[in-house]
Amino acid sequence: MITGKTGLLALIGSPVSHSGSPAMYNYSFQRLGLDYVYVAFDVTEQDVPQYLDAMRLLKMRGGNVTMPDKIAVAQNVDELAGAAKLVGAVNTIVNENGKLVGHITDGNGFNDNLRDHGVTLEGKKVTIVGGGGAATAIQAQMALDGVKELSIFNIKDDFFQRTVEMGAKIQQEVPTCTVNVYDLADKECLRKEILESDILVNATIVGMKPLQDQSITDGLEDVFHERLDD
Repeated sequence: MITGKTGLLALIGSPVSHSGSPAMYNYSFQRLGLDYVYVAFDVTEQDVPQYLDAMRLLKMRGGNVTMPDKIAVAQNVDELAGAAKLVGAVNTIVNENGKLVGHITDGNGFNDNLRDHGVTLEGKKVTIVGGGGAATAIQAQMALDGVKELSIFNIKDDFFQRTVEMGAKIQQEVPTCTVNVYDLADKECLRKEILESDILVNATIVGMKPLQDQSITDGLEDVFHERLDD
């Protein structure tokens, strides 16, 4: 039931008509007894500043951001929090009494899931394969959450330098975490780093359609071992 007090939240991006987020969030609000409604707005990168002004004007509590707006939102909110400062992208906006704060939650969700399954991060060494959006969010959040060392592997393509730059930025902002970036084609290096790591993360599309029959560890199956108690 929508009333005069019902708060508004939204997803923005382009296109967004296919999104299942409104159904998921509105169901959750109903189940939890929260007086909010969640909708989806098709907003291009160029229109992001106007949308953020509308959020303030309408006193929207917040919302989510999908492609292609994540970087444009990061460049136009009032403040970036946590990993969003390192990554320079935002998938969640929170309106704190007129101040729009940008967050990126991929890393939080990933790390919280590890903790829920009894895996701690502090002092661990982690190998992460991938240098895309979700990968960089996980890398940044792991460093912020106390990982001792990150070994990042990515394909040496046109975007490899961006992975190197992100690794250097994480190292600079979180000096307690050592960050190394390697070419994914170097299988012996990958073998060595996995063997020395406590956690291996696949943040690539390998394993998903149409690559569901492939694995980032094809030919390296001997690197896996029983989980050690913390």
